[in-house]
This record gives sequence, structure tokens and C-alpha cells, in this order.
Amino acid sequence: MFEKLRLYQPVNEQEAIDKKAMLQFIEHNKDVLYRTNLIAHMTSSAIVMNQSMDKVLFAHHNIYNSWGWVGGHNDGDPDCLHVALKEAKEETGVEHMYPYTEEILGIDIIYVFNHIKKGSYVSDHLHLNVTYLLIADEQDSLAINHEENSDVRWFTTDEVFDHISEERMRPIYQKLFLQARKFRKQ
Repeated sequence: MFEKLRLYQPVNEQEAIDKKAMLQFIEHNKDVLYRTNLIAHMTSSAIVMNQSMDKVLFAHHNIYNSWGWVGGHNDGDPDCLHVALKEAKEETGVEHMYPYTEEILGIDIIYVFNHIKKGSYVSDHLHLNVTYLLIADEQDSLAINHEENSDVRWFTTDEVFDHISEERMRPIYQKLFLQARKFRKQ
């Protein structure tokens, strides 16, 4: 089920440690694909770039009150790429979007602080996150998904850092943008 994660070659020490922890957790928690696991569960995210790969499509997330990538919970779906693509389309309104490659762009274990979602308390937990690189048509109409975000916008990969208020996410995005550039050169 998680063969792509097992085969993934970490790009740094953080990813090597996160991969080991993710695989151990998956092995011992058969409900890892569901939010019913209150400790940690799988999520799939996307770095969505335009065709020339000089811009990134970010959403302003309601829960985090920050600009960031798109994605969501796997909710039982073991196909992380499918989840990332579905969530990216739902959160941005962009219809013309496709994977740059089926290879994983990056992996991260992300601490999620407690919050209220749809009127219910969600306790602190971990997202075992797999990220993919998607390409979208910059001319497609954007649409806000009011349940998830308050805005969707294209940024250059440099200027986007002026809008990210979640400091802990900056190194993750920097790593992913660097990996996207490496994918492009292959």
C-alpha cells in the first residue's frame, strides 16, 4: 500500500528520520489512513506550479491563518497522489492540473496544533505528509473553497515567502521548491 514511500529516497537527514518514523507508525497502526487515529494520520499535499515553474499556487488557510500549499487527509484512500490532486482541485478551483511526475516530491511529519474545525475540537496530532509536484494552467479560473480557505493566488517562488506567516513551514517550502527545480532539470 505504501510502496512509493518505502522506495522514496530521502533528500536530507530530516526526511530520512521522518521516513523511518512514518514507516514504523504505518506498520503498527492499521488506521493510519483515517482521522480516527488521534495521534497521527496520513495526509497528501501538493506544490502546484505553473507550466514554466516560476510561480506557485497557494491558498490562504482558515485554520492556520497563513498562505500555504494545498492538500488534505487521505480519509481511507491509500493513493497519496490521487488525494493530492483531488484536494488541490477542490481547494483552488483549477480544473486543468496534472502531476509533473508520479514520484514523491518530499515527505514531512508535521505537528498540528489543536483547533476548532466545523465547530468541533481537534486535538494536537501529527500529519504524516507526502507531497507531490503538480502543474496547473495559470489561466484557469481560481475559486475559494470557503470551508478551507479565504483566498487562492499565484505567487513567484520568491515573493510567496513574504506572505507565509507560519514560520515552521518556511524550511519545508524551501526544500520542496529546491526539489521541484531538480525535477525540472532531470
